[in-house]
Amino acid sequence: MRGIIGGHEGVRDIVPLRARNEHGPRKYIQGATLSTKTLALWDKVEYNIYQVGISGIHMLIGEYTHTIDEKNRLSLPSKFRTEMGKKVVLTPGLDSCIFVFTLKEWAKISEKLSESSMLNADSRSFNRFLLGGAVEAEIDSIGRILVPDFLKDRANLKGKAVIIGVNTRAEIWNEKAWVEYKMVVEKQADALAEKLGQVGMLS
Repeated sequence: MRGIIGGHEGVRDIVPLRARNEHGPRKYIQGATLSTKTLALWDKVEYNIYQVGISGIHMLIGEYTHTIDEKNRLSLPSKFRTEMGKKVVLTPGLDSCIFVFTLKEWAKISEKLSESSMLNADSRSFNRFLLGGAVEAEIDSIGRILVPDFLKDRANLKGKAVIIGVNTRAEIWNEKAWVEYKMVVEKQADALAEKLGQVGMLS
C-alpha cells in the first residue's frame, strides 16, 4: 500500500531497508510510511551502524616516540587522534607515567570511582590521586596536547617522550624510564603469562 508523507510518495505497511553491505541483514519496518528520501537515509544509517559494529571498537595499541617542546606541547600519534576525538583527560598514572583517557572512557572510570566507599582509606587515597590530578586537554589542529607542568615534572618528561596504547587509554612515559621498564617486564614475560593463565586471564 502506498501513501503520502510531506508531499513525497511513500510505502506503507512493510518497508524493506537494505544495507549497502551485502553481508548485512535485510530489515523491515512494520506499519511504517516512509518516503523515498527517508528510505535512502535509513539505508545509509543502517550501513554505518553495520560498519561500526565490525570495526568501531576503540582500541589504542602501539608505541611511538615524540618530542615534547619547550612549551610542554606533545603530539599524539595520528591513529590515536582519530579514536580520541578533540579533547582528552590527563591524569597521574601508575609507574610514574601519565594516563590519557577519552572523555567517554574517563566518564566510566569516574563513575566506578564514585561507587567506592568514602569510609575506605585506600579508596579515598586513590580517588584523590587520580581525580585530584586530572585535567582536560584539548587536541589542537595539528594534534598536540598541552601537558601541565605538574604532570610533566611527575613523569620527568624531557625532550623525547614515549606514547603507548594500552587498549582503552594511552600512556606517556619518559623515554629512558620506558626502556628500562620494558626491559624488566620482558625478562618476566613468561612468568607473568603463567600467573595470568592461572587466574584465567590468558588461556
